[in-house]
Amino acid sequence: MKLAETVTFGGSGLDRAAQFRGDTPEMAAYLSDPTSEAIVFWRGKPLIRRGDWDALARIPMGDAVFEGRAKEAIFLGIDEGQAVFAHDLSDWSPEGVDETAMNTFLDPTEQQHPDLPETDVFAELRSNMTRLTARDAELAASARAVFSWHSSHRYCSKCGAESQMSVSGWQRDCGTCDGKHFPRTDPVVIMLITRGNSVLMGRSPYWPEGMYSLLAGFVEPGETLEAAVRREVFEEAGIKVGQVDYLASQPWPFPNSLMFGCHGEALNDEITIDPVEIEDAIWVSREEMMLTFAGENPKMLPARKGAIAHFILEHWLSDRLE
Repeated sequence: MKLAETVTFGGSGLDRAAQFRGDTPEMAAYLSDPTSEAIVFWRGKPLIRRGDWDALARIPMGDAVFEGRAKEAIFLGIDEGQAVFAHDLSDWSPEGVDETAMNTFLDPTEQQHPDLPETDVFAELRSNMTRLTARDAELAASARAVFSWHSSHRYCSKCGAESQMSVSGWQRDCGTCDGKHFPRTDPVVIMLITRGNSVLMGRSPYWPEGMYSLLAGFVEPGETLEAAVRREVFEEAGIKVGQVDYLASQPWPFPNSLMFGCHGEALNDEITIDPVEIEDAIWVSREEMMLTFAGENPKMLPARKGAIAHFILEHWLSDRLE
C-alpha cells in the first residue's frame, strides 16, 4: 500500500538516536539539559494537554515531579533538535479512582496530578490516538510499549533474580547471572479476507454490542505471515484462504504488538466459528460496510477509528489497497 505508513502509530520519522543510549557523554548532557522534555504516563495512560488541539504534554526534565527519577527515564529520541524522554508516575495514588470504569473496553476516566498543569490529564490512549499528531502518536506508542515491557519483565528469565533497567530504558540487566534482556514485540496478523464483493468480519464476546472487526491472531514460532493468516482464519471461522498479500503494519502498544495487515482471498463461503476464539463471524458486503462507516447500519458499529482494521477497511472501500 502506498499510504501504508499513514496508519495511526505508523511512524513519523523520529530520530531515535540509539547511538546515544546508555552511559554516554551525550546522554549525560541530555539529562542535564534544561530544554530536554519528557512525556508522562500513569498506569499506561499518557498525559494529554487539553486545548484547541490536544497534544501530548511535555514536561521539562528538571521539573520537581521527576525529582530522584533520572535513572527511570526512557530516552525516546531527538525531536527537532530536542531530547525527549518518558517518565512513569504509576506510583502516584490519586483519590477517588473508579477502578470499574478504568477496566472497561475504553476507559473514560481522566486523572489530574496536583503537581502538573491543570490542562494536563492522564487519559486512555486508545480514546485519544486519532487526536494526536503523527510524532506524538509515535512517541506515545513507543513509551507505552516499553513501560509495559519493563512492568512485566522485572525478573531475569535465566535465573529469576530481579533485573535492572539499563541503556536508557532499552535493556534490562541481571546482576546475578549477567543476563541481558531486550524489549519484546509480539507479531500479530490482522486479515482483510474477501470473497467477491464481501469481507469477513468477526467479533469478540467482550466487545461493545454491534462491534465487528477484521479477524486477527498471534504469529506462532516457525510460521510465516501467510501461514499465520491461513491458520487463524480457518481456526476462527472455518474459511480456507488462498493468495495472501501484505498490506501495512501498525505498532499496537496494548500492550506490545506489531500488527501485520494482510489481504487474503477466501476459497469457500460457509462459516464455522470456534466459540472459544470468537463470538460471531459474518460476511459483509461492500454496500453494507459503507453504511456502517457512515453510521447508518443499525446492526453494526465500525471498527475503531485509528486501529489498522479501520484503516484497511477504509482503503478497501475506496479501492486503494495497492
